[in-house]
Amino acid sequence: MLTDSICKSASCPLDKAFKRFSDYGGMYLEVSKSGGKYWRLKYRIANKEKRLALGIYPALTLKAARLKRDEAKILITSGKDPGHIKKIEKQVRQRPVGDTFKDIALDWHTTKKSGWSDSHADRTLRQMERDLFPWIGDRPMKEITGNEILHALRKVEDRGAVETADRNLMICRQIWEYVALDNIPDATRGIKAKLKPYRGKTLQAITDPKRFAQLLIAIDGYTGTPTVKAALKLAPILFQRPFNLRTIQWSQLDLEAGIWTIPSMEMKREKYEKENGEDHLVPLPTQAIEILKEVKRYTGKSIYVFRGERTANSPMSDGTINKALRTLGFGDEQCGHGFRASGRTMLDEVLNKDWRHLEAQLAHAVKDVNGKSYNRTQFIKQRVELMQDWANYLDKIKTAKTDEEFDLTRSTGKTQ
Repeated sequence: MLTDSICKSASCPLDKAFKRFSDYGGMYLEVSKSGGKYWRLKYRIANKEKRLALGIYPALTLKAARLKRDEAKILITSGKDPGHIKKIEKQVRQRPVGDTFKDIALDWHTTKKSGWSDSHADRTLRQMERDLFPWIGDRPMKEITGNEILHALRKVEDRGAVETADRNLMICRQIWEYVALDNIPDATRGIKAKLKPYRGKTLQAITDPKRFAQLLIAIDGYTGTPTVKAALKLAPILFQRPFNLRTIQWSQLDLEAGIWTIPSMEMKREKYEKENGEDHLVPLPTQAIEILKEVKRYTGKSIYVFRGERTANSPMSDGTINKALRTLGFGDEQCGHGFRASGRTMLDEVLNKDWRHLEAQLAHAVKDVNGKSYNRTQFIKQRVELMQDWANYLDKIKTAKTDEEFDLTRSTGKTQ
């Protein structure tokens, strides 16, 4: 561990470019041949080793360097990269910003987009350019009134895009929050009450075991193409996001090991998480493996398990599953994305499974009692058992006759 006297006397041998003197917690003092002394922090995030420049000694004392190290450690523990944050803050300081809504909105967008997916960043920019800039883009932020914002949003409502108007208001709120420390009054207050009511879509999901069994029986009797039928049968068993299911590739599957590996870049995550996060592992129960082996007879030469109708190397279209559910007469009760809620609910309420294993299976972040995220590959053994139990339960309820066969909590004694 370093002391002030060690820092003062630290030097670099003439035959080396630099020498490092370790403190603790990954921090060290790097002394160059020319005599410069620099505080560095070595850390790991997303399974990558990185280094953060903390400052120059003696301008930054040993005590102050340790404080900066501790601040960085807090960020790392919460899953944030202090080096990435420092880079963004530097870019913001160096970028000149005007005072119009457009100037500040674009500055906000540039600052935030590093944490967004490319599609979200593009969509947000298009919305501002189409719906906000024509009306308030050239107005100084300090002078914009709530009525001016409301006027712009009502133009959006007039074309029937109530949901888009609501999203544009959320964008405005974030932009005004961005300049909250600059003594610019919040012009967005009270606007929500003036807009047409919008409620987010409720995704249809059957959570009653008896009705879900009827859906499974209907799926078994589906008379469409073998590929669509296979996708329909896998959807309730695996309950992954529709995009991941319809774009699943043969290269992602290890049928011998019973694992489907979804690349991090294809997961619903923020941009940094996509690029640096771990792949999502989905255990395949024996029933799913049999379905995949069967469909391989039809699509084994394609990249995609569920290939498109027109070309072999494009995936099934995004509306195929929902269209098939409507054909079966369940369109008002169940949608493709709703299988996630169906599985989550029944695994909890009927099979009494551990919520941490369920959230991990859904690729949701799971945190321990200290707020630290578990590694996404944890609970894999438990999830293998969970998925097999779930697939067995789905087979069972298709022929169930008694309430006890539908509701396992009756025999376990779990309170409803």
